Amino acid sequence: MSLDELLQAANQLDEADLERLLQQVAILRAHRKANVLPLEEAQLLQKINQGIDPELRTQYQMLRTKKEAETLTDAEYNTLIQLSNTIEQFGAQRLEALANLAQLRACSLSELMVSLGIEPVTYVK
Repeated sequence: MSLDELLQAANQLDEADLERLLQQVAILRAHRKANVLPLEEAQLLQKINQGIDPELRTQYQMLRTKKEAETLTDAEYNTLIQLSNTIEQFGAQRLEALANLAQLRACSLSELMVSLGIEPVTYVK
């Protein structure tokens, strides 16, 4: 299968399946790099490339939409807070892994992110 065919097939996936595909590709990439990288770097790369569970992301997005529409129940609000905390903790752990990898490679966090093709997240409302 060619790269173009793979991209066309990926384009037809729904959001949850696309997220699972990306996670599996990231794991595959980390495994391949693990063959030539020191174990600590490979473990950090695997943590960096690990994605948020697609079901959690979908639930979070649904609750955010309801919050913006002001139709959120108290129970849903509490769930949204818990999901926000989980996602924030996940992001902090990923950032910690990035910082540790940058330190191991003796480069800045920005340089590492560029070398890994990671775009900084911008929050704009």
